[in-house]
Amino acid sequence: MALVVQKYGGTSVADLDRIRDVATNVARIYDEGNDVVVVLSAMAGVTDQLIELAMRITEEPNRRELDVLLATGEQTTVALLCIMLEAMGYTAASLLGYQAEIVTDRAFGRARIVDIRVDRVKELLADKAIVAIAGFQGRDAQGNITTLGRGGSDTSAVALAAALKADVCEIYTDVDGVYTTDPNICNTARKLGRISYDEMLEMASLGARVLQIRAVEFAKKFKVPVHVRSSFKPQEEGTMVVEEEKDMERLVVSGITYSKDDARITITKVPDRPGVASRIFTPIGEAGIVVDMIIQNTRKGGLTDITFTVPKSDYQKAMGLQEKIAEEIGAEQVLGDKHIAKVSVVGVGMRSHSGVAATMFGALAKENINIMMISTSEIKISCVIEEKYTELAVRVLHNAFDLNHV
Repeated sequence: MALVVQKYGGTSVADLDRIRDVATNVARIYDEGNDVVVVLSAMAGVTDQLIELAMRITEEPNRRELDVLLATGEQTTVALLCIMLEAMGYTAASLLGYQAEIVTDRAFGRARIVDIRVDRVKELLADKAIVAIAGFQGRDAQGNITTLGRGGSDTSAVALAAALKADVCEIYTDVDGVYTTDPNICNTARKLGRISYDEMLEMASLGARVLQIRAVEFAKKFKVPVHVRSSFKPQEEGTMVVEEEKDMERLVVSGITYSKDDARITITKVPDRPGVASRIFTPIGEAGIVVDMIIQNTRKGGLTDITFTVPKSDYQKAMGLQEKIAEEIGAEQVLGDKHIAKVSVVGVGMRSHSGVAATMFGALAKENINIMMISTSEIKISCVIEEKYTELAVRVLHNAFDLNHV
């Protein structure tokens, strides 16, 4: 007998028929002798509808009250699932985030989990109940309802699995695993049987939307085995996200990712003196804008150009801040480009193999794809290119590293 935590996303609970399918799969796992905890998202589109309702009243709804509103989406799905399971003859109990004692900080809309007290969940499991818990939500120390931000149900599930010391956390989604690249772009993409936490972290941060990055961080920290699989084919094996294994280094590159969600900003002829970089990036940080890649090109005469990328959603705000800063520090001008993409190669095998960068740059050069920016880590290389070449770059790199035959 095992303790299994399952998470189902919005498309998996989109209507009563899909909720019935989820109930059938949950019941199958329970009938095999396992204890089952189910974490659910809101029905597909419901969170956006709730946000739209609030925005009809005001463009800046109170963050606390918005969290109270958004939490109702998951409350609906856990109640419906338990009603469905009870109608099928099973004992089931739903818990909202605060009832499951998922304790967070007070950052409404993007709260982070600080503790989970699982006594109530354990009591229900001891009574042989199937426990359905609302994902995406918790409560702060003062008892206020909080939400964890987009993709927060993944984080809820993995955090609960860690707190309960579950044998596995199954993430059911609309894809059947982690692929070597996006199969919608490259028809030779292959599903990976296993991938390391570090590789999944890099892929999640670089554009792969299979798992939420905070969920992977939890899984790595608490060594929770995560099984990514399809809710539409629930008995088919997906991809296991696990601790790094020795044979994983056999593959130099495990996957190719891409993202079109960034924009590039360049400040030209910046005075090259101490403190200027701080003047440029402090306002960006204070505005809550995440900077990804940064490069600096030194010019003659004590000047330099500084280029960096920000999320495309923050582009206008970042440009406004930098135009003001450029004037204050005596820089020449601020240039922006929203038509960029980031393509990356990822693999733990890169730690022990050379020539990855040469292969990547050579493959892109053969297709006359210009590289604007480069960043690296132990297990990834990312390049910024023109957005129009994204799909071509992904296919070329997939072939260059022979990922068609994984």
